[in-house]
Amino acid sequence: MFTFLSEVLPTFLQQLINGLTLGTTYALIALGYTMVYGIIQLINFAHGEVYMIGAFVGLIMVSVYEVNFFMAMLVAMAVCVPLAMLIERIAYRPLRSSTRLAPLISALGVSIFLQTLMTLIAGPNPKGFPQVIEDTIYIVGPVQFSLVQVIILVLAGLLMVLLHYIVKYTKMGKAMRATSEDYETANLMGINVNRIISFTFAMGAALASAGGVLVGMYFNSIHPLMGVSVGLKSFCAAVLGGIGSIPGAMLGGIFLGVAEVTGVSVGLGSYRDAIAFGLLILVLLFKPTGLLGKPIQRKV
Repeated sequence: MFTFLSEVLPTFLQQLINGLTLGTTYALIALGYTMVYGIIQLINFAHGEVYMIGAFVGLIMVSVYEVNFFMAMLVAMAVCVPLAMLIERIAYRPLRSSTRLAPLISALGVSIFLQTLMTLIAGPNPKGFPQVIEDTIYIVGPVQFSLVQVIILVLAGLLMVLLHYIVKYTKMGKAMRATSEDYETANLMGINVNRIISFTFAMGAALASAGGVLVGMYFNSIHPLMGVSVGLKSFCAAVLGGIGSIPGAMLGGIFLGVAEVTGVSVGLGSYRDAIAFGLLILVLLFKPTGLLGKPIQRKV
């Protein structure tokens, strides 16, 4: 029994650390999906491309302008925030009173446009992300982790805490919660709904672009289509946790990252995408509202 634990427990702890590192990046992107859906019941399928553009902006800053990693992440956030607000203003706001299908098609169109544009600019081949931080390895007992992993976990955690503070304890956060409860009533009560929606897109873009730079630093490679698969997995994470729930998006991202890394460690690397969507199906079968989602009662 003790021999079994001495062999299995270190492997489990190692994969848990790797899964948390990947899962927190999923969570950063999933938060953008869940916030936008919570406000206007729209799935922003162009969100993955904002994450991709953030990664490329970070690459340009560290390789061309040779700034440090933290400055590169701030610049990526500064570029992607107005981009997301522009997408909302041009592609989504004019269709807000249309049928649900119209903004969904518009979101897919924006996604394909940004993928194609970045492919034309940067080329279809993956780009190497420079090693901007010395990857020091720390060993604690049977577990080892790198400085890059520590930075990713700390920065992602700080961004999530900051988001929680904004939503729960600021005037803008109160307006966001009021708008998510009842869009029309919030508008009648004097809340500038358009401003709240733009702010929600901006916060989601800031988190996603930060996630793009973190992923580039972690995997040392980015490409123009990286937002497709990661965007879909992050959407799965948002649904797993309960679409519209901010804590649910965080939990769903971490849960998905740990499950994916665990699957790879047991020899299922070829099925890592299937693991994400398989988990989504299982959760929706037994708990359709997601892990932390609540059923919504609507009056007819």
